[in-house]
Amino acid sequence: MSRTLGAIAKALGGSLVGPADALIERLAPLATAGPNDLAFVAQARYASQIGSTQAGCLIVPPALLEAARVRGACLVTDDPYLYFAHLTQWWRREHEAAVEPGIHALASVHPSAQIGEGAHIGAFAVIGPEVRIGERCHIGSHVSLEAGAQIGADTHLHARVTVQRGCTLGARCVLHSGVVIGADGFGFANDQGRWVKIEQLGSVRIGDDVEIGANTCIDRGALDDTVIANGVKLDNLIQIGHNVQVGENTAMAGCVGVAGSAVIGANCTIGGGAVVLGHLSLADGVHISAASVVTRSIRAPGHYTGMFPIDDNAAWEKNAASLKQLNRLRERLKAVERAIEQAMKKSP
Repeated sequence: MSRTLGAIAKALGGSLVGPADALIERLAPLATAGPNDLAFVAQARYASQIGSTQAGCLIVPPALLEAARVRGACLVTDDPYLYFAHLTQWWRREHEAAVEPGIHALASVHPSAQIGEGAHIGAFAVIGPEVRIGERCHIGSHVSLEAGAQIGADTHLHARVTVQRGCTLGARCVLHSGVVIGADGFGFANDQGRWVKIEQLGSVRIGDDVEIGANTCIDRGALDDTVIANGVKLDNLIQIGHNVQVGENTAMAGCVGVAGSAVIGANCTIGGGAVVLGHLSLADGVHISAASVVTRSIRAPGHYTGMFPIDDNAAWEKNAASLKQLNRLRERLKAVERAIEQAMKKSP
């Protein structure tokens, strides 16, 4: 279903240059957009692509207005990327069929569970005792909400999400398929070579507006709770260990691992495949490069990288062997420097 440029501008703002009745059939990348598509150019450095794209309309910043106007219709806004993000949300609402509220006949809902007005419970969902589900929640098929779980209003749990006993989610959260909230943290005591389980007695508390990608796992705390603050965004296949705390609006890319009891500040970003070791702290505004291993606490905001660059394997092995000798070479260099200093003092 198409929408007019006028309807888009009315819903989202921005200055429309061009016919308000022009129809847009889809949102598309610059390279593949066609005459009935809408694309965006976020920054002036991409201006060269304006002349080559076939898009029917472009979302551009004020600095690119003239270049965009020459080729056709455009929507002008201070932040095209943010505008595009709001546009995708609006577009999806306009085109996605509304889900009817109610409880599917094949769902299992405990009599003591509280279901908010307008909520949808899908087929084969299992809602345990004392569970509380807020208004207008969407609980997908095969979702499992164990005893005492609480789900805030307007939260969407996709198929096969598991929220274990006593865990809480805030309002407007999105959890994608396969997410597990509240699995036991990895805690064992060693008894003469035999591992003895430490029962995980805490829970998981997740704030408002949190989005969690597919197959991510957030472990429950051992004694205190694991805490994910408001606005956090987690990608797919992330592991959050027990008693971890993640501050507001922090974002993590796929395959990040955060070990137990780490404390990550607000407004941090952690690149894909990075690892944060246990019991470390990251200040607010810390940005970790992909594939880095954080081995010490970071007290000041900034961009940090810790990785050994990829290389031909034979060269890498030689360099790795050399790295092992750095401390010995350092001590030898110090001895040479001391000898030179002493020789200089003795010379006339």
